Parts: sequence; structure tokens; C-alpha cells
Amino acid sequence: MTTITLAPADSQPEPAIPDRMPVARRYLMCPPTYFAVEYSINPWMHPEIPVSAQRAMEQWTALKQTYERFGHVVEVIEAQPDLPDMVFAANAGTVLGGRVLGARFRAPQRAAEADHYRRWFVEAGYHDVVMPSLYNEAEGDLVWTGRYLMAGTGFRTDPAAHAEAQEVLGVPVVSLQLIDPRYYHLDTALFVLDDSPQRPRIAYYPGAFSAGSLGVLRRLFPDAVIATEADAACFGLNAVSDGRNVVLPLEATGLAEALRAQGYCPAVVDISELRKAGGGPKCATMELRH
Repeated sequence: MTTITLAPADSQPEPAIPDRMPVARRYLMCPPTYFAVEYSINPWMHPEIPVSAQRAMEQWTALKQTYERFGHVVEVIEAQPDLPDMVFAANAGTVLGGRVLGARFRAPQRAAEADHYRRWFVEAGYHDVVMPSLYNEAEGDLVWTGRYLMAGTGFRTDPAAHAEAQEVLGVPVVSLQLIDPRYYHLDTALFVLDDSPQRPRIAYYPGAFSAGSLGVLRRLFPDAVIATEADAACFGLNAVSDGRNVVLPLEATGLAEALRAQGYCPAVVDISELRKAGGGPKCATMELRH
């Protein structure tokens, strides 16, 4: 006789971990050839603390090689003297469907970066390049989820630039208010795990947002991964995902574990030198969406 053991009535089977599928990406990066912290335009920058351009280059190279190891294509723009923050390519353009919305930096120290990137796009064959009329720090504050363009404001990008982005890029824009100066760009507090138009998924740190913006995020992304303050403070949300592999700082251990439990594959990198200028993996990475 066969004996069948029944589970208690109130027990539930363990949910299956989804099989996450990576999507091939194309990125634009700029080597930190002239990396330095010579001024302070965010709370992370302290000119009195020494930095190493050599160490920054080693970390940047390891980040680039990580993307290439996952099969992604990395384009490289030449760094320019006297622009130590040019390494943070994400701030210099937003590309959707081959259309480019450039950048206009709020800090005068970074203003000249915008035209160097504009020229790169033109020389690379992009025919639809628009430079913004308002302060707009590109993917620093404009995050494409596959369905909406989440647009941050509060410290860098002008709130009126959100409407300009919608007109240029032709996608729906959702404005979010940042309230913590440590998270001065949206990409320091939120990143996209999966940009499938059917079911986009994000991770974010609630403490960076106003109450109203939190309500919007909870409504649009009820299954978001919520990061802790500790993971946000090491730039854990300044991460890059291809839908399966998530590149994030090695100190973001709690977030890495949470992602692993959801079927993602964390790939940790050391960005300690770049973080001295207020940047991480995503800051150094612009996505070229064709």
C-alpha cells in the first residue's frame, strides 16, 4: 500500500525562482584618463582627500571588461583634459530608438562635456541629436524602464526638462522628486532590473524620494526590490542590469543577496575610487538604445 503524506492545509509551496534572460546591450564609456576630485559639486566629493587616477583606471577597465564578458558591446569616447568628471558618461546623453537627447550640466565645471559627447554622436552616425534648452543631466536623471521614462528632479535636472524629454524622445515621462542631497541623481537611488515593456521591474531606495513620488513608485512597480540605506550609501542602486546579470558595487551585499534570491546574478565590482567623485557603475555607463 502506498502512503501519501499531505502537507498542512495552510502551507504553501516555495515559489519557483524565475529563469532570468539577459539582453545584449551596447554601452558608451569614457576612460578616467584625467580623473581627479578638484572641486565639490555633490556631497561625496572632498578635494582634500587624495585620489588615484591609476586606481580609477583599473576599476574602470574592470567594469568595462565585466560588460564585455557578458557579451555586451562597449564603445569608448576619448577623455578630454580639464574635464575630470567626463568618465561619468551616463550624465551626457539619453538614447532611445537611436534618437539622442544630449545634456546640459548645471555645474559649470562639467558644462564643456556636453559638446564633446554631442560631437561623438554626430561622428558615430547618429542623425537625430537634440541638445536640451534646460538643465538636463541625461541618464543621471532619466531612467528608461521599457515602458516609462522615470525622470528625477530636485538637485540637478530642471523639472521643466521632463516635458522637453517627452517631446524629443516621444515616450511617456513620470516625474520623481529627490529629497536627499546624497542621492542627487535618480540613478543613485533607482535602477532598472528588467526593461521588458510588458513587465518592467526596478529596485530603489525609498529614503531618496518624496512621499508623493514614493506613492507613484509603489503604484507602478509593486514588485520592486527595495534597497536598504546601507546598500544605497555605497552606491548599490547605481547599478546596471541586462535582465539577468546585475553589475553593482561589491559593498552592496544585502542588495546582492536580495537580487540573487529573485533569480538575478549579481556581479560585484570595486568602484571605491570613482565613488570619491560621487559615481558608480551606472554613472560610468551610458546605454545606446538603437
